[in-house]
Amino acid sequence: MAGPPPDRHVETMDERELLLVQIDAAHAALGAAHRRFLRLIAEMQRTRAWEDDGARDLAQWLWMRYGMSDWKARRWIEAADTLPTLPRTSEALDRGELGIDKVVELARFAAPDTEDGLVTWAQQVSAARIRREGDLVRAARTDDGADADQRRSVSWAYTDEGRRFEMHAELPAAQGAVVATAMERVASTVPQLPHETATGGAAARRADALVAICSARIADDADPDRATVVVHTRAHAQVGQIEGGGVAPRSTLERLLCTARIETVHEDADGRVVGVGRITRVPPAWLLRQVRYRDQGCRFPGCGTRGFTQAHHIEFWRDGGRTDLDNLATICTWHHKLVHEHGWWIKGTAEDELRWYRPDGTRYRAGPTPVDDALREAS
Repeated sequence: MAGPPPDRHVETMDERELLLVQIDAAHAALGAAHRRFLRLIAEMQRTRAWEDDGARDLAQWLWMRYGMSDWKARRWIEAADTLPTLPRTSEALDRGELGIDKVVELARFAAPDTEDGLVTWAQQVSAARIRREGDLVRAARTDDGADADQRRSVSWAYTDEGRRFEMHAELPAAQGAVVATAMERVASTVPQLPHETATGGAAARRADALVAICSARIADDADPDRATVVVHTRAHAQVGQIEGGGVAPRSTLERLLCTARIETVHEDADGRVVGVGRITRVPPAWLLRQVRYRDQGCRFPGCGTRGFTQAHHIEFWRDGGRTDLDNLATICTWHHKLVHEHGWWIKGTAEDELRWYRPDGTRYRAGPTPVDDALREAS
C-alpha cells in the first residue's frame, strides 16, 4: 500500500516551523510592547498625568481606560516601579524569554543580585509557581499576621449565564477557622436529603448552612429595605432576574414568595417606571432599586464600581430636576464628588447616553485614544 507523498510531509513540517517562528516573533514583540507600556506606567506615576481624568489613583485610571482588573493594574504598577532595577528581567521581557505574567510576579521579590538565577528558574516553571514563591518571600519580609490580615477578601460572581453564584474567600487562618466552625455547626443540623451522597451531601449542607446564617442575620435587621432577593419580572415570565446579575426559575420564585415581602413597582404603558417627580428629593427604596438595577454600577465611563454608590440627580434638584428614573444615575462616591465639588458635569438622560465633561468644558471619553488620533494630537 502506498504511503502519503513524501513531499507533503516536508511541506507540513515547513508550515509548522514557519508558524512557530511567527508566533514566537509575535510573542517577543508583545513582550517588548509590554515593557514599553510598563515604562510609560512608571512615567504616568511620576508625572501624575492621570489626575485630570476623574480617577482616584493610577490603578483606577488604568482599569477605567484599558479595561484591566484593579488587581492586575496594581500588580503592573508595582512591576513598573521595580523593573528599572532589574535589567536582566527587563531584557527577558523585551526578548520574549518571559511573558508579562511571569515578569510581574518575579518583580515582586527579585533583586539585582538574584535576578539572573531567578530568570532561568522562571523559564522552567509556571506563573502560578512564581506567584506562590513571591507570596512566601513577602510573608517572610513582613509581619505574618499583619500581612495575612491585609490580604483578606471575599468576592463573588454570577456564572453559567446567571444561574450559578460563585464565592471565593481568602482569610487569615484564625478567622477562617471561625467561619468553618460556624458553618459546620449549622450544617450538622441540616438533614441529608435522600439523593445526596455522603461526600456531596456534606458540601451541600455547608452551602445550606452559609445561606441560613446570612438569612438569620438579615431577618434580624431593622432596616425596612432589607430584602435578600429582588426580582424584576413580568406576569407569566418563566425566569426572573435577580438584582446583582443572577436569574431564578419560576419554581424558585414561587417558593420565595411563600415567605417574602412583596413590593410592587408600577410602570407606564411603555414599561417605564413611574418616578415621584418633585414630591421628594430623596428617591424611595423601590425607585432607588430600579436605578441600581438599570445601571449595574457607577455610570462614570469605564468605572462600573458597584460598592459605595449613590443616586445622583443629573439635573440638580435645586435647579428643578425631578426624582424620576431618567434623571437619576448611579455614581460611586468618588465620582459623585467630582460633580459636586470639583467642577465636572453631566449631560443627557440616564435612560440613554450620559456625557461627562471636565471642568474646562472638554468632554471626557472612556478608553484609549485611537492611535491615528493620538499621533495627530501629538504632532
